[in-house]
Amino acid sequence: MREGTALAGLWRYRDFVAAEVTRQFRAKYHGSALGVSWTLLNPLATILIYTLVFSQLMGARLPALDSPFAYAIYVCAGLLTWGLLQDVLTRSVGLFIGYANLIKKVAFPTSTLLAIVVLTALLDFGLIFAVLLLLMAITGSLPGLVLAALLPLLALQFALATGLGLLVAVLNVFFRDLGHITAIALRLWFWLTPIVYPVTILPDWVRFWVQSLNPMAPLVGGYQRILLLHQWPEWSTLWLPTVAAAMAVLMGLSLYRARAGEMIDEL
Repeated sequence: MREGTALAGLWRYRDFVAAEVTRQFRAKYHGSALGVSWTLLNPLATILIYTLVFSQLMGARLPALDSPFAYAIYVCAGLLTWGLLQDVLTRSVGLFIGYANLIKKVAFPTSTLLAIVVLTALLDFGLIFAVLLLLMAITGSLPGLVLAALLPLLALQFALATGLGLLVAVLNVFFRDLGHITAIALRLWFWLTPIVYPVTILPDWVRFWVQSLNPMAPLVGGYQRILLLHQWPEWSTLWLPTVAAAMAVLMGLSLYRARAGEMIDEL
């Protein structure tokens, strides 16, 4: 799956990608009384629970801020960032298995399937993030020009999620338990990332390893700095997610190229 071939294939099957994204979005809420509202209600309920449970305990540990919404914004920034990664990985696990019949009958580039996963996750993320920005505007907490810094963070996050997604999608064809392992790993990874708690509460040695080995920590921290403190991210800390994203993409592509033929037989 070379870059030029992947992009050409993606353009060729653009109508298929658009139709699949639309189908999956509609199917998710088919027969539901509240429909697309569940895209917003589920994460908002999670954010509300964490805010109610941890606001007094963790809010006091945040940098001195006068806003009563400070901890809620902090949690929102972390949970929405994490939710995007989790959504891409969860959808990717069964990607090739879910399209097995189509893959065995029609030869089309893997980039097409990955695009479906990424665009579907981005659609959900965009809806939730738009509501967050609206609420921040209403409460007078909306950042200004610094919001532009979200774009490179989002690009890094998608590169990391897509690379990891391709890895788990290929591996799950051969090891069907990987879906369960991925779910457990994501739960552990969540609590090792400063999302509902500030990194400053961790012991120094734990903080060192979290900031040195967890690529999501600086990404989440970047979102939190932008949305809560209205400050530009600390660009020097983004070397870790940059390296991790590059490695994930290269490993995912290498694994796919090496096992593409065997995957067809296994499916």
